[in-house]
Parts: sequence; C-alpha cells; structure tokens
Amino acid sequence: MAWAAPSLPNDKSRFICIYPAYINNKKTIAEGRRIPLEKAVENPTPTEIQDVCAAVGLNVLLEKNKMYPREWNRDAQYRGRVRIELKTEDGKLCQPQFPTRKAVMLYAAETIPKLKTRTQKMGSSDQSLQQGEGSKKVAGKLFRLYVQSRLQITTSNTLCRAQ
Repeated sequence: MAWAAPSLPNDKSRFICIYPAYINNKKTIAEGRRIPLEKAVENPTPTEIQDVCAAVGLNVLLEKNKMYPREWNRDAQYRGRVRIELKTEDGKLCQPQFPTRKAVMLYAAETIPKLKTRTQKMGSSDQSLQQGEGSKKVAGKLFRLYVQSRLQITTSNTLCRAQ
C-alpha cells in the first residue's frame, strides 16, 4: 500500500493557478475566460495579477516560464501564471475574503484597471492622440495652401490665355 506524505505548508503544488487568460476580456469562454465578460480586464499580465494579490496579503508565486495550454502562440509579456495559496495546511483560509479561486479572479479583475501602470498608459495614449490630431491639422493646412496655390496658378493661366 502506498503511503502519501502530508503536504507541507509551503508546498507550492497546493497553491491554485491563475492564468491571465482566466480574466481576459478578449477571450471567449472556449478560449479560457472564467469570469463574466463585463467583469474581465483587457489583456492582464501575470505581474499585474501578482501585484494585486500580494498587496492584499495573499502568498503569491509568479512562474514566468509557464504558459496557458490553450495559447500556443503567446507574447512573452503575457506568458506566465500566478500561484496563490488560498488555504493553509490544516484547511483554514489564508484570507477570509477569498474563499474560492473565483473570488480571487474577480478581485484581480476589479483591481487591475486601478493600477498606476494602467492609468499612466491611458494618459500617455491620450497625449499621443492629441499630438496626432495636431499633425493632422498641420497636414490639413498644408493641403489647403497647396490647393489654393494650384487654383491661383490655374486662374492666372486662364487669365493670361484670355488676354
């Protein structure tokens, strides 16, 4: 008869796994999303999930070399998984507010958009959008000047021919 040793408190194999695809709003349920679409986040990274969970006080381990099995072609930035300890060795919850893995996923999806890295990215994209609009205005002015100069040349040529 085989005898199994009791798992150690820091036994990483007892930690739950959360892949970014579980909370990604770009994924369908068939592609691996596990929470409702309206609560999911756009392209979360494993480090964002780790930061959010560690800030709450969960015991977290980031495994950068792991990849979600349903994603065979994935950018290195989004590759990885997060292992989180929900229960201690005696079965007690580490954090009472997170009784299930789904509670952790919903919390991460709710908190990731509030991260400074996410809000700074939004601000910089608005800034680049404004710069793009400025260059479009300049291009529009240059085009109008070009058209006006062509019209003046055309009208002066027709006036010369008429005389």
